[in-house]
Amino acid sequence: MINSIGYYKLSNGVEIPCVGFGTWQTPDGEVAIASVKEAISAGYRHIDTAAIYRNEASVGQAIRESGVPREELFITTKVWNNARGYEETLAAFDESMGKLGLDYLDLYLIHWPNPLEFRDCWEVKNAETWRAMEELYEAGKIRAIGISNFRPHHMDILLKTAKIIPMVNQICIHPGYLLNETISYCKEKGILLEAYSPLGTGKIFEAAEITPIAEKYGKTIAQVCLRWSLQKGFLPLPKSVTTSRIRENLDVFDFELTSEEMDTLSNMQNVCGDHGHPDEKNF
Repeated sequence: MINSIGYYKLSNGVEIPCVGFGTWQTPDGEVAIASVKEAISAGYRHIDTAAIYRNEASVGQAIRESGVPREELFITTKVWNNARGYEETLAAFDESMGKLGLDYLDLYLIHWPNPLEFRDCWEVKNAETWRAMEELYEAGKIRAIGISNFRPHHMDILLKTAKIIPMVNQICIHPGYLLNETISYCKEKGILLEAYSPLGTGKIFEAAEITPIAEKYGKTIAQVCLRWSLQKGFLPLPKSVTTSRIRENLDVFDFELTSEEMDTLSNMQNVCGDHGHPDEKNF
């Protein structure tokens, strides 16, 4: 039996379901529609997509076909690297909203701190993008705004011109991969950390340290990793297109890891490799 999902409260008081359903690498069309509908049926109320995922239209269709009232759902999308700047962000938002078929958005994120195309002027472009997002937020078109893949130096520069501190930073976090400086920075600023790839893009299942913990609780390795994320105060965004796994990934509220088990998971080394630095990516 799946217990009810809890909520985190963002810095502006908006409540966000503490587990989200990720759609990265979920192909547009029937696969995306079916998996999102299954997730909502299973009890997920937080769906995460992005312009670059190219499945916003399918996510929107699944939302409409789910039968769940819009106000009960929390929907996130993100502005991609090809739309950076004030006017460009406003246009990108309108395009995403058209594809999603929504009247308002729950959370809008800057997907990447310094795209290759703007690497020589990312500070200015982020400031312009954030100004557009602040206006959309103040106009009531977005309930919360945030960032993704930002490290402390990116946030320091953004906050020089920002009127509103980001409410969320969505970064890669999983057992054995903790960006401690970024995590500490966000906690000090009251920025909620969302954990994408909370299962290490699948490589986490090869970690021998997790198996005895999973066996102890009668849980899967995935469930243990998601529970670790929740107990660390992160918001995990597991992704699957398999019905059984979609439901299993939500069944993480009926057990609690010990402090020793938490340390074991946190201190694993080189389980899923280094995911790289955002300043060095070629996109």
